Amino acid sequence: MNDNPVTPGDGASRRPLGELSDAAELKLLAESRPEELYEAADRLCRDVSDDGPAGSAALRTVGRFADVLAETRSRECARFAVDLVGRLLPVGPAHREEGDLLRRSVAAKLARSQQLRDLAPLFAELPDTAQDPSTDVRACLLGELALIGVWQGRPALDAYAERLRELGHPLAVLPRTRLDVEHRFTVRVRGLGSVKTSAQLRSRFPEVPPTDSGAAAGRAVGQVPDGTRARAASEPFTAGGWAREPEARFFTLPSPLDPDDFNISFVKELPLDCLAGEGTRRGGAVACRTAPDDVLNTLFAAAYDGGANGRAQGGAYARLYAWNSLYAFLGLPTDVLFLEAVGQALDHRWLRFMAFTDWFHHDTADEAFAVLDPTRTRVTVLAATDTDADADG
Repeated sequence: MNDNPVTPGDGASRRPLGELSDAAELKLLAESRPEELYEAADRLCRDVSDDGPAGSAALRTVGRFADVLAETRSRECARFAVDLVGRLLPVGPAHREEGDLLRRSVAAKLARSQQLRDLAPLFAELPDTAQDPSTDVRACLLGELALIGVWQGRPALDAYAERLRELGHPLAVLPRTRLDVEHRFTVRVRGLGSVKTSAQLRSRFPEVPPTDSGAAAGRAVGQVPDGTRARAASEPFTAGGWAREPEARFFTLPSPLDPDDFNISFVKELPLDCLAGEGTRRGGAVACRTAPDDVLNTLFAAAYDGGANGRAQGGAYARLYAWNSLYAFLGLPTDVLFLEAVGQALDHRWLRFMAFTDWFHHDTADEAFAVLDPTRTRVTVLAATDTDADADG
């Protein structure tokens, strides 16, 4: 009899499960004896306190077990993976963020790896609260399934989603199918990574030429501080762990702006931190016209991929943060329907811009957008960089 509570029996390895580092060993255990991984994780989590190094080590170990179970196709492995991150992880404040990220990652792996018929039983029992980690991992899984378009015709999933809406879970507000404007979410196109140079920007988007009248209009704007709206607009970047605090600002104009004057001349006159010192470095600022789907996809990718500090949010929450940001861009109340928001976004004018300043480093990821509303009297600007200026210096 084996007295080590975290050691498997005969088979792949005689070492403690927490010490297994070979992915093939864990994969073999998941395929042949997944209950051993679950039981070992159960004992491990019961034997550690919620805070301190032991709790962090336990969370990482359980995370490895959950990942391999999620990616091993079987109904039993799917159930064990959800239970590991939904019931066993430390839930105290010391590890809350780690646990959230792990649940979101496991949900994404389940959606990619498991068959829907093996996932459907996970939703048989309706939740009593939106705050429970077990509820949240299932909400994330529903969100991931919505993004890959395999939800329809499953009453158990619909019933669970409706219960999430009744409980006020944040993900329950999202559409249950991918919208057309979201067509680029999770799609990687070779050669279309981050825009790092003005030449790349001009090659992908039509440039808007500068005008003297645009500069004059920019000098006449008034700034409208709004911390709540700024935080919502910045959410994909802050949640994704981008290196610096994004800049979100809102402006009003005394009279409608000529659409042709919404260009880099106008933007350069705005009191923006990201443009401080513009003209002191080699290279000129440039602005190009873009569309809502490009902006929404950039917002999604910022949270989905995470920043250099590594806080990838998974598809479900990245989608939520992207829409929250777009609504803040447009100044829309939360009760506006998504398709109505898309229609309103199409009535706005959108710019991508970049410059050569201390903000834009052109080496990791820099994003900057400006939008002009249909009345042509309100402008929103959002800029984010994933380069830590202090570390870089």
